[in-house]
Amino acid sequence: MALDTSMPILVVDDYQTMVRIIKNLLKQLGFEDVDDASDGTAALDKLKQKKYGLVISDWNMEPMTGYELLRQVRSDDGLRTTPFIMVTAESKTENVIAAKKAGVNNYIVKPFNAQTLKSKIEAVCGA
Repeated sequence: MALDTSMPILVVDDYQTMVRIIKNLLKQLGFEDVDDASDGTAALDKLKQKKYGLVISDWNMEPMTGYELLRQVRSDDGLRTTPFIMVTAESKTENVIAAKKAGVNNYIVKPFNAQTLKSKIEAVCGA
């Protein structure tokens, strides 16, 4: 089964350059419906307004981190099944474990390329 490139994706990162990089990688993979948010609070607002097929979120953000966003998403009945990929520059084992316990679907350590992103999306979205 091929990836559903029509599904809407929300990219959450407070670093605009990283948002641009991820959006460009997604475009290379054929995804067109990509929105972005600069932090967890803005992301939650968007998630309540539109049904996303996937959230790709950075871990380190202010005022709401990606980890806090993940916990909010998993505790919301309407959002809890939304696939969630965490992106971080740190590969600390305790972060990976905390994210797994909070219900993250997958984890990407920066830097990464389109192929890595594609394989993570396929793993999460059942392609």
